[in-house]
Amino acid sequence: MKVLVIWRLLTVGGVNAGWRNRSIYFKKHGIDTEFLYTTDHGGRHIMEDIAPVYLTKDKQEIIKIIQENNYDAIIVIDTSAAYKWIRKAKFQGPIIIEARTPELIKLQPHLKSFKGIEPVSINVPSHYQKRLVSILTENIPINVIYNGVDTSFFRALSSEEVDFNKDPILPKNKKVIGWIGRVDKRKNWQMLIEVAKWIKKERNDIEIWVVGGAQSVQREEFKKRWQEEDLTDIIKWYPVIPYQQMPHVYAKIRQSGGCTLATTKSESFGNTFIESMVCGVPVVASNIMPITELVDKGKTGLLYRGQNVEDAVTQIYTILDNSDLHANMSESAIQHVYHKFEIGVVAEQYVDLLQKLIKNAGVDDHD
Repeated sequence: MKVLVIWRLLTVGGVNAGWRNRSIYFKKHGIDTEFLYTTDHGGRHIMEDIAPVYLTKDKQEIIKIIQENNYDAIIVIDTSAAYKWIRKAKFQGPIIIEARTPELIKLQPHLKSFKGIEPVSINVPSHYQKRLVSILTENIPINVIYNGVDTSFFRALSSEEVDFNKDPILPKNKKVIGWIGRVDKRKNWQMLIEVAKWIKKERNDIEIWVVGGAQSVQREEFKKRWQEEDLTDIIKWYPVIPYQQMPHVYAKIRQSGGCTLATTKSESFGNTFIESMVCGVPVVASNIMPITELVDKGKTGLLYRGQNVEDAVTQIYTILDNSDLHANMSESAIQHVYHKFEIGVVAEQYVDLLQKLIKNAGVDDHD
């Protein structure tokens, strides 16, 4: 079986990380995955070692790729332009839509009109996202399949395995809070700045690592605030950390007795949550869906009210100042992810769905 995944953005974010894991698992089950992107945002290195990657905006070239590769199914992620390309290529197999954008207004254009093609399923990564999609569509089945994490790659590394010589360097006698992702409006870096200011006033035994943001729209705004607010001592910024180094980053945070912090306003899933937890790092995040689907409150992390800075700081201190709680959460977090989000568990559901949809569409051979 061979499938094509189409998405506009070749990023280092959760959608591609999720698909990287999925395609590795698919391959073991005789399914080849190929990827087509229109814009490169620095994510090529995480995909190209595991699957063929096409990167083009040329419509004729895209149509040719679809026509010449005998795909059994095409999966389109939040890319409304793809519906026309698929129609013009006269593709006969099943078309699956993946709806990943967590804001209704931005999701709408991709679900408003399918431009003459008929999707057989809309796949979403959380029950929260299913709710959103059901507002915008009708008569198309919506299937919830969580993102999975490759536990042979993301895992709790032993001290002997950790690369302590590469950035970020673990500070002496400080606990580390990791803030991982793009520096943009939705990820809400402004709240992170407020949290850092609050902590800096009260203590000097905490360091915050901001990991990512090299390609982010608001990176200059973030940089300016970070410097103006005099936070360069408490916040260390690492705009580019290779994906392959991330298990080492989490291992250092865990070893310091720290946690990860998310200030995001909305998510359709949140890969960094499961990556953090499976590496044994407790999570502090807002008490909103779908985070409540991922983090087992009180067991694998703590959740604060809304965008409340004071409450966020309180939850951080609770974890950082209680080594027994930290150790218990760390262990529970690992088990929680293995049980619920391990790639074998969730990709198996995707494989079953794909096989069913292809069989129903009657695509048994390549005419």
